[in-house]
Amino acid sequence: MDKEEVEKLLHDKVEQGEHVSPVLPKGIKNYLIDIDGTICDDIPNEEPERMATAALYPDALKTLNKWFDEGHIICFFTSRTEDHREVTEFWLNKHGFKYHSLLMGKPRGGNYHWIDNHLVKATRYKGKFTDLVEKEVTIQVFED
Repeated sequence: MDKEEVEKLLHDKVEQGEHVSPVLPKGIKNYLIDIDGTICDDIPNEEPERMATAALYPDALKTLNKWFDEGHIICFFTSRTEDHREVTEFWLNKHGFKYHSLLMGKPRGGNYHWIDNHLVKATRYKGKFTDLVEKEVTIQVFED
């Protein structure tokens, strides 16, 4: 799915005459991928001069481009600021990442707990980018 197809899919969903939030087709995932320390060296915002030369994690490039080619949506979601957008886009394109969007300004500091009206799954990157596997884990949820 290219960027135009994704935009069409995610906009103007109408049910019973009212606009509603879109739901992706079965089997299509909407991946939000961090950049620093996940697809390349962990570069802090305080050292932007290093962003253009960050070392690539080759398994991340291979896996993410495979997911893109399978029709999944790839969105990079980074704590880098808007001031870093140009160097970030340059780096992503230089290395050949296929992606649909780039969101800047994710809160820094980790320990994220995302609350949403859509199903959210989270996977912590621990040094190896592969296809995802199923595991049983304990999670925190709202009381019914």
